[in-house]
Amino acid sequence: MHEGHRARMLERLAQNETLQDHELLEVVLYNAIPRKNTNEIAHALLSAFGSLRGVFAATPAALAEIPGVGKSTAAYLCAVSALFARVEETQTSLPRIVNAEGFSAFLTERYRGLKEEVIELFCLDSHDAVTFCKRYTAHAVDIASVPVAELSRLIVSRRPSAVVLAHNHPAAPAVPSYEDDCFTAKLQMLCSMNNVVLGDHFIVGTDGTYSYFLSGRLEEIRMAYNVTNLVHRKLL
Repeated sequence: MHEGHRARMLERLAQNETLQDHELLEVVLYNAIPRKNTNEIAHALLSAFGSLRGVFAATPAALAEIPGVGKSTAAYLCAVSALFARVEETQTSLPRIVNAEGFSAFLTERYRGLKEEVIELFCLDSHDAVTFCKRYTAHAVDIASVPVAELSRLIVSRRPSAVVLAHNHPAAPAVPSYEDDCFTAKLQMLCSMNNVVLGDHFIVGTDGTYSYFLSGRLEEIRMAYNVTNLVHRKLL
């Protein structure tokens, strides 16, 4: 019975349904108490401490006094509380992309000290805020690749308004190679097919940062590898 109830609660959460305070606390307790009815414990905690804030501000000793909690669950709740506090005091490490120069500085610092080549795809919302980043690496100094199918799955699942590609050259200048151009063209075609804007492709090298957008190269690739343009050219 508990398993079916938990599945229904998790489904409600997955559907972004608004849960009451005791229901949210009940779900939080699932990982700490896998075999018991956490609904009753959630009610007991809220009754003892008055609110969710009160529960997560309570000491481990005070939490452990609640029937059904114990030291292990009390420690778990305190860990969740500490995580909340850390989130509140920590600014996001993924910035809003205001301009290419500012993002270049962010990437330079982000890739500082890396000994292997990585590729990152940044997903942006309609306000140019980074909502998600996926890093790929081959654990090598001079190569990192991403299958097009993997990029397609990411774009379809995240549904970004735009994406920005970035990678580093740990032991070489920030000069785009033929492979870099090909990869940019493939991503542009994929973005075009999914109505997503390819905002830029940055390369961070030993001598600085290269931006496909600022160089004007990205606009050429956008025009050449746009699915609508390609179809029109083939039909003419």
